[in-house]
Amino acid sequence: MADQDVDMPISEFDIPYEEDLLRNPYSLRGWLRYIDHKRTGTLQELTFIYERALRELPGSYKLWKHYLDLRREKLTGVSPVKYASQYTAVNNAYERALILLNKMPRIWLDYLEFLMSQPCLTKTRRTFDRALRALPVTQHSRIWEVYTKFAEKAGGETTIRVLRRYIKLEPSYIEAFIEQLMEQERYDEAALKLASIVNDTKYQSTRGKSHYQLWQELCELMVNHSTEIKSLKVEPIIRSAIKRFTDQVGMLYCRLATYWINMSQLEKARDIFEEGITTVLTVRDFTAIFDAYAEFEEEMITMKMEMAAEREAAGEKDEEEDLDLDMRLLRYERLMDRRPFLVNDVLLRQNPNNAMEWEKRVALWGNNKEKVVETYTQAIQTINPKRAHGKLHELWVKFAKFYEEGGDLDGARAIFDKAVKVNYKTVNDLAEVWCEYAEMETRHDNFDQALEVMARATVVPRIPGVNPKTINYHDESLPVQQRVFKSMTLWGFYVDLEESVGTVESAKAVYDKIMDLRIANPQVVVNYSKFLEENHYYEESYKVYERGIEIFGWPIAFELWNIYLQRFMERYGGSKLERARDLFEQALDKCPPKYAKPIILMYGKLEEDHGLARHAMRIYDRGTRAVSDEDRLEMFNYYIAKATASFGIVAAREIYERAIEALPDKDVRPMCLKYAELERKLGEIDRARAIYGYASQFFDPKNQPSFWQTWHDFEVQHGNEDTFKEMLRIKRSVQAQYQSAM
Repeated sequence: MADQDVDMPISEFDIPYEEDLLRNPYSLRGWLRYIDHKRTGTLQELTFIYERALRELPGSYKLWKHYLDLRREKLTGVSPVKYASQYTAVNNAYERALILLNKMPRIWLDYLEFLMSQPCLTKTRRTFDRALRALPVTQHSRIWEVYTKFAEKAGGETTIRVLRRYIKLEPSYIEAFIEQLMEQERYDEAALKLASIVNDTKYQSTRGKSHYQLWQELCELMVNHSTEIKSLKVEPIIRSAIKRFTDQVGMLYCRLATYWINMSQLEKARDIFEEGITTVLTVRDFTAIFDAYAEFEEEMITMKMEMAAEREAAGEKDEEEDLDLDMRLLRYERLMDRRPFLVNDVLLRQNPNNAMEWEKRVALWGNNKEKVVETYTQAIQTINPKRAHGKLHELWVKFAKFYEEGGDLDGARAIFDKAVKVNYKTVNDLAEVWCEYAEMETRHDNFDQALEVMARATVVPRIPGVNPKTINYHDESLPVQQRVFKSMTLWGFYVDLEESVGTVESAKAVYDKIMDLRIANPQVVVNYSKFLEENHYYEESYKVYERGIEIFGWPIAFELWNIYLQRFMERYGGSKLERARDLFEQALDKCPPKYAKPIILMYGKLEEDHGLARHAMRIYDRGTRAVSDEDRLEMFNYYIAKATASFGIVAAREIYERAIEALPDKDVRPMCLKYAELERKLGEIDRARAIYGYASQFFDPKNQPSFWQTWHDFEVQHGNEDTFKEMLRIKRSVQAQYQSAM
């Protein structure tokens, strides 16, 4: 449709509008009313009116907008190639509108979207540029939103140039730009852009990617397209990632090696694999690198073998290639053999103070004595004793045993002499080393040297201004060498050794030293006494018991007294009765009631067997007051049984009466029943009835009916009507008391 003046006929219905416009040609409202009147007309008619209106009002945004929308809508679905002239006419209309409305972003956007539907790439791109130049910067984002869509559709150099400009305005769009670069196989520039955002610590991905994910993409890009990357030094970048992402070291080393493989630098790739497996700190990373390394070697060997097969089929022979294949096979076998050692290296790099891993490394060397010695030496030089994980002292002991098994006792002694100077984490570790040292000497029948070793081990240190007896076994501020003399593990072994290969006097001296240092436990006291008894030093053995009792006091003294008194009576019986009595009196002095019963019974048995019965009764009577409440009933029953056996049933009456007074209610009940039964057997019916009457206060008829049944049967058998009624009266009275108490 041409934009020139077009003569159109005016109908009689148009006359009012024409007259109105003649009177006021610059009235926008008049023109809009006229256009609305002609809205059902043809495109030519509407165009004629719009053109006349715009000639009068060329700066009216509203007129231009309606006019251009009308022209554009009429071309919807129309081919821009077949009807190029019509599209050109609309383009010209937009160009005319922009002469005065070039600050209106909506006109630009409509024009640009219209151009994008036409096959005019250069014109569209230049129009976008004109729009950006014409509009203020604050409106550029609206243009760029459409411009980027156009650029992505355009493809090729246009896309890259446009997006390269856009990221200067909107840096966050760089990830989309990188994707476009990769789609167009511009890997070098893509790597540069990706490296720039990776190096920007403040960059926040618009797609929710973490910093590590961006690094990973960069590494993948550089490795997969290594030959195209010219502007970046790939190895330093990947190495910086290795330092930064310590939890992904294995994967990054594999990527770096793959880069050199892609660059056909196979020896360089092998060096990277070797570096990786000898520096990583986790088994996971090691496994990833080792598996990739093994796969690389396998592929190289397979390739070489295929080439060798082809040469053999062709009847050719290349000694250098065959030699290279043999070398690769040997290298692969050696790599597989090294795996256990390499894994052990990883674990030792994690914790060089891990004694257990050092022991495993020694085991890996098998019968290679030089390497075993070298490993042991390296281990003891590396491990910090205070930070050792595992049993460091066992590592020293096994090192010494290695020399011992090889027949070099002097070498083993030299190792032990060094081992006992190490400041271990615990005193017990050092004590174990000393004991192993002495055991080694005993295995070779060097008993004197074994005793000498233990004597050295138990020497009391001399610390200026410090009393050795006040040294605390658990004081971590002191080295273990200054505290080991208080180790019972050490002294126990020393004593056993003295008893086995030393003299009685030397063993006694060791025991006495333990007692003097006040580190003995009850078992040591018992062992010392037993040792003296076996060697017929009876009186001295008794003194040891007394020293132990003095040291430990109650309740440990109870066990020592039990053994002491039994041993004394077994030896002397009643021949030293007075002395035995003195010992029992000492044992009972300050004896807690909880432990008195066994001693009382033993004391009474002594008097029964070797003394007087009345003395025994006095002891049992004393026991009823000395024992604890839990044992008192049992003690009274025992006392009654012994008194009845020795002096008859009548002698038990007084004991029963005292028991009923002394025992708590729960124990009084069975005691009263037994006492009443005793009197009934003696025919003392009235006394028995009186006991039942006294005991009734302790028996609730509701909860203890058995007592009342017993009394009932007693009255039926021995009573009369009056006594029976009295029993019933007492029962009702007691029942009323218990009910009121509730």
